[in-house]
Amino acid sequence: MQSKISPQKKPYTINVKKGKKYAWCSCGLSKQQPFCNGSHKSTSFKPFVITAEKEEAIFFCGCKHTKTPPYCDGSHKFL
Repeated sequence: MQSKISPQKKPYTINVKKGKKYAWCSCGLSKQQPFCNGSHKSTSFKPFVITAEKEEAIFFCGCKHTKTPPYCDGSHKFL
């Protein structure tokens, strides 16, 4: 299994729009963090897609080690 790259050791705070789809990068290779730009294609990783249920601020994981993708669960504190 390939290793995940941690772009940053804190979450990305993103204001999402109700009904819009967001594809969270799970591999850490995207240059458009925290979102997927297709860089995973040479890996076994896949993006995690959500549809925002309401307009709000979401804390997307930046370290890519969360147990609750795509949301930050504080895993970065233990890296």
